[in-house]
Amino acid sequence: MRILKKIMILLMVLLLVWGCTRAPQRKPVDPVPGAPDKEPTISLFVKEQGITKDIKLEEYLAGVVAAEMEPTWPNNALAAQAIVARTFTMENIQTGRVKELHGTDASTDVQEFQAYDPSRINDNVLKAVESTRGEVITYRGDYVKGWFSACDGGISASAQEGLAYFKKPTNYIKAGARDGCLAVTVPENKHWRAQIPLTRVKAAVQEISGTDPGRIGEVNIAERGPSGRATKIQIGSATVSGPQLRLALGSEEVRSMLISRATVEGSNLVLEGKGFGHGVGLCQWGANKMAQDGKEPQDIIRFYYRDVDIQKLWD
Repeated sequence: MRILKKIMILLMVLLLVWGCTRAPQRKPVDPVPGAPDKEPTISLFVKEQGITKDIKLEEYLAGVVAAEMEPTWPNNALAAQAIVARTFTMENIQTGRVKELHGTDASTDVQEFQAYDPSRINDNVLKAVESTRGEVITYRGDYVKGWFSACDGGISASAQEGLAYFKKPTNYIKAGARDGCLAVTVPENKHWRAQIPLTRVKAAVQEISGTDPGRIGEVNIAERGPSGRATKIQIGSATVSGPQLRLALGSEEVRSMLISRATVEGSNLVLEGKGFGHGVGLCQWGANKMAQDGKEPQDIIRFYYRDVDIQKLWD
């Protein structure tokens, strides 16, 4: 009886040890419906020349990474950008948005697609693209929206807050992520000031809302999102979407919706704030900082996207 007890105790110990040392079983990743298993050749509308050309996707991607980030940045930041940009490309090809505009898969027009400048490609960029070859971000078996911006002002936004995007759920976007990007970014992203003639502002409000704001004597932030971004702005008698107003006035001039001051001075609307871009998804300056701190590309992506998989579609 005593021997039997010893044997049972020994078996229990062995089972516990086996259970502790056994590697956890990873849930299989759902394949993306219709995703290619070989590198595709895509059609590209080259706006600058007004032509269409066929190009291998990875070759195209090198031109995107080189244009969207400084080619001299840390390789892991460029690699994270490559994965996001590849995802952005594949998701947009799947939806056929540019196909409706030009009959092509992609466009070099930054207002329609992504920046593209093959003249900036260097060995650093090529290494980053090659090291992530075929890798895309997916969520529950589909491509995520591969959004990215230059500088999120130190805190990321949801798609609803930063882009006024409500078409589909984007639960994979991590809002409120604090990346410390302001510690490494350029001065114009730490604080910017825009002075815009009220005639332009009035035209923008009418374009967005179809409403005449009347005499614009004052402007107020009517609503802010969780990250502090202006989601609704009252201009004269009209209230408009912050993200829509930024695009209508010019996203290079009104650099973000992290507005600290909004006022009317004479015949101008004066805005002050921090950050550059919508702040949704990957922050490029944040990726730069994390890469400098030794983070891997996949770690950088998971800082901005939650519960996602990084799949390799082709070798």
